[in-house]
Amino acid sequence: MSIHLEDYRELLEDLGPHAAEVMEASWQEAARAFSSHGLKAYYLEGAQALHSLSRGSELVVAFIQEAPDVARELGEDAVQDLLSAAIRLYSKTSVAVITLLVSTAPVAARRLGDRSLFNGYLRLLDNLLSQVPRGVRPMLERLDELLTHLTLGGLRRWAMWGAQAHRTDPEAQVAYFGLQSPESLSVFQKERRGTLFVDVQRRINIYLRALWARDFFMRPTSGDFESREGYRPYIEGYTLYLPDAYDDMDGLTGLDLYRAAAAHAAAHMVYTREMLPEAEPRGVAGALVGLFEDARVETLAVRAFPGLRQIWLPLHRATPDDGDEPAVLLARTARALLDPDYRDDHPFVTRALEAFEARADNLEQPLLAWELGQELASTFPLLGSFNPAQDQADIVYRDDNRYIWDFGREDESGEVVRLGETRHQRRHVSLMEMINELDVPGAGDDAEEIWVLSTEFFRDSEETSLNEQEGKPPISLPFHYHEWDYQMQLERPHWCTLLERRPPAGDLSLIEDLADKHRPLIARLKYLIEAMQPQGLIRMRKQPDGDELDVNALVHAMVDLRLGEQPDPRVFIRNIRKVRDLSVLLLIDLSESTNETVGGSETRVLDLARESTALLAGALSKIGDPFAIHGFDSDGRHDVEYFRFKDFDAPYDDKVKARLAGMTGQMSTRMGTAIRHAGEILKRQPTHKKLLLLLTDGEPADTDVRDPQYLRLDAKRAVEEVARHGVFTFCISLDPHADEYVERIFGARNFAVIDNVERLPDRLPMLYAGLTR
Repeated sequence: MSIHLEDYRELLEDLGPHAAEVMEASWQEAARAFSSHGLKAYYLEGAQALHSLSRGSELVVAFIQEAPDVARELGEDAVQDLLSAAIRLYSKTSVAVITLLVSTAPVAARRLGDRSLFNGYLRLLDNLLSQVPRGVRPMLERLDELLTHLTLGGLRRWAMWGAQAHRTDPEAQVAYFGLQSPESLSVFQKERRGTLFVDVQRRINIYLRALWARDFFMRPTSGDFESREGYRPYIEGYTLYLPDAYDDMDGLTGLDLYRAAAAHAAAHMVYTREMLPEAEPRGVAGALVGLFEDARVETLAVRAFPGLRQIWLPLHRATPDDGDEPAVLLARTARALLDPDYRDDHPFVTRALEAFEARADNLEQPLLAWELGQELASTFPLLGSFNPAQDQADIVYRDDNRYIWDFGREDESGEVVRLGETRHQRRHVSLMEMINELDVPGAGDDAEEIWVLSTEFFRDSEETSLNEQEGKPPISLPFHYHEWDYQMQLERPHWCTLLERRPPAGDLSLIEDLADKHRPLIARLKYLIEAMQPQGLIRMRKQPDGDELDVNALVHAMVDLRLGEQPDPRVFIRNIRKVRDLSVLLLIDLSESTNETVGGSETRVLDLARESTALLAGALSKIGDPFAIHGFDSDGRHDVEYFRFKDFDAPYDDKVKARLAGMTGQMSTRMGTAIRHAGEILKRQPTHKKLLLLLTDGEPADTDVRDPQYLRLDAKRAVEEVARHGVFTFCISLDPHADEYVERIFGARNFAVIDNVERLPDRLPMLYAGLTR
């Protein structure tokens, strides 16, 4: 059963126009992340529940925007957990904090990687709001940095230390949880872990797939709330649970430990094919059965992949010098069963090794470990002092062996049902992908993706018809971009949402009348254009190497030889084809300030920008350079509007001119996001040179940002990012005070300030000619 947004039109109207627009833009993304039930019960009704709190639209918009990412990372049930937490915190804190909780939820979901850990994180926030309410907001603002280096247990210890130390000092709470105080940084450094599971999960999954040609479900587990040790790895159902972090130890990296632990657990799942006949026996017998089962599956794995021995051996460190305590003796026995070069004369180690080697030809027998454990249990020394809870072999990468016992398989049927109910993921693909990549015509019950043919033409026409029927301009799917926070010195991932909107058409005569108004300028541009035309093939004579011989130079060289002089070696002609290999994108700031008039006249800044754009576009169409004309404005980070007046592959015709005539100015200027999006479009152009020409009348600013430096430095970062893809950015500023900030954003030679705005139509084409000559 599919859910259509049109069926909930009344709900959209209740959410308000801004939230409804964001919901429409995010609907396809949400449809891929939620099941039909989840779309209605969690997404739509969740947005309605938050709206009913009557705390403004920002919280609702944040939930609409971020909930699909949470569902994609942890499943749609995690969205219900997030909703419950947001509503539960309603009476404890401000709407700004709850909005920040929802906005950063994808970061927590992505870094924690498991729903149970995510719930633990939500409980931690609830606890902190009861103890240090002023500290929660700065902590959420630094959440990406915190979870990049801390596990959930480390975050909890760091937060609880600050809560106990600054319970009665609100200012100290803000400093501590914002990582601004020395003690905060000290505890933070103490709790940092070596390698986080979320950072290596994909690599480990590929590693296991390369070994056994199958996928393994892996999840992190965090048991280190009160100690830094954490839980041992374990297997439950068909899922491998690994610690959420491993510290480096004795020359081995955390990645080495993850490989060893994952490979050992995977060996259990591959080679442990039957459950043992009885529940785990008590005492030494149970410990020995687990020890021999570990040795059995590892030996089988090493036979198939000999290199695995080198992964596991460095983690076996027990020697006779460590003593004969029960835990040490088990560790020595485990090493002897794996390492053929290890020598240990202890009678029990020798007896265990001989018994295991005697059955080396029959390791596929499922009951082998059971038989060996029962056989050797009575010969284990120190039986009276053995404590199963404490006397465990210290082998850090091995799991707790619950998988091999009956009680370790009790929940398998439920897990299988849950896996069987996993919803298919819809993936929109192009026609050529469908033809070239699809192996089977239909999706079976075990398919993870269902491919849907959805070309650009189909999406555009479907979307256009829907919106035109409603009398609304069509909008694109949302584009998510990060943003640079100069205070944290970190990127806020998926922080801004950009929506491409189709620009409205205006009066075409506005553009056509420009020919009469600027006739002298057009005459000057004619000669400029002719000078910029490609010059064809140029033959450069007297070159040291080239495409053909220069006959005249050869004659002179022969004359020099006859006269006994050193001839000139430059006897070639090089043919150089002079072509303009350039793409340019003109990006226009369409903020509300462009509606201001110039010099007390009735002419607006927007009118002059339109005129200069039309003149430049006319010149570019005659030169032949591929060019695009785009514009942008913004209303907070959730709604950056982007307009495509002309694309690279579109002609400069009456449709484009009508869109330029309909250009309007509104809202604010979130410049960095627009630069990143324009850079993504421009970098796909096949030309060698790529020019982003930004026309703006002021500095970056937006409604949800108070710090004037924040968006300036983000724009600077965006310029640096697109430059790494070969996009050169040049700013033409109409702000007479731009010298205070524009050089810092774009560089010393990458901007021009036009103080006399009325000269913009004259200056813009000339500036372009100078930049591209």
